[in-house]
Amino acid sequence: MYSVQNYGYLDLVEGVRQLSGRYPFLSAHVIGRSVMGKPLIALRCGSGPRLIHMNGSFHANEWITSALLMRFVADLSAAYCSGEQISGQRVEDLCRNVTLWAVPMVNPDGVELVQQGVSPSHPFHRQLIEWNGGSGQFSGWKANIRGIDLNDQFPAFWEEECKRRGIGGPAPRDYPGPYPLSEPEAIAMARFTETMVFDTVIALHTQGREIYWNYRDYEPAEAEHLAERLGRVSGYKPVKLAGSDAGYKDWFIHRFRRPGFTVEAGFGENPLPMSNFDNIYIELQPLLLEALRL
Repeated sequence: MYSVQNYGYLDLVEGVRQLSGRYPFLSAHVIGRSVMGKPLIALRCGSGPRLIHMNGSFHANEWITSALLMRFVADLSAAYCSGEQISGQRVEDLCRNVTLWAVPMVNPDGVELVQQGVSPSHPFHRQLIEWNGGSGQFSGWKANIRGIDLNDQFPAFWEEECKRRGIGGPAPRDYPGPYPLSEPEAIAMARFTETMVFDTVIALHTQGREIYWNYRDYEPAEAEHLAERLGRVSGYKPVKLAGSDAGYKDWFIHRFRRPGFTVEAGFGENPLPMSNFDNIYIELQPLLLEALRL
């Protein structure tokens, strides 16, 4: 599953099919659909009262985060089933205390665009080429299929983010859209989060080996300490970020005053190649495991 050159939406669907068939305690749920109608899949693992959410591929060319998160869910499920430990933690005990809800691929249309390009028969073919500066090469594309950056779509000082970005229409990245939550993928994530009211969220991005933990002083008092815990086990650097709004993590902190983290996994130029997968996962697995213990 993780030896492919690109990890795309069909790989995700097949991985979900295999895992949910192998582990009866793991369930798959559709929380919405993308612009092009692809189901947005959430995986539930564990039965505890604390609800932890992790997501990947908000940004299209950061698709390796989907593979990383699926690998973590697979490892967690295998250890839960066998009664084994991960990093000295008995997973069966952990999953009695927490329930993990993972959305491995928030932006499947964008991921497909980055990996496969756009055919002349695609309904957005002309617009996508135009928005991409006339190029049919989409490796720099972060947005959804309508040229809207899903991680600039949330109602947390959205107007300020629009002014800061200064982009007036669809683009490969950084266009926040015509208004907050205009896109079905962002709507699905907001509704899902409002329904579940998670205790903690982790948004996986690439790259930089950093952990962003704050938002305009709305974060709880313990947020920096929790980020330091995540940093200790992974080698990633906790960073107090300024000058950024309207992201999923920003909105979660602003809306619920609970701990939320953006984790910039790996190092290099996006899209990070699958040849980096094993090294990134070695760093990331203990961080994600520690997040379940926060």
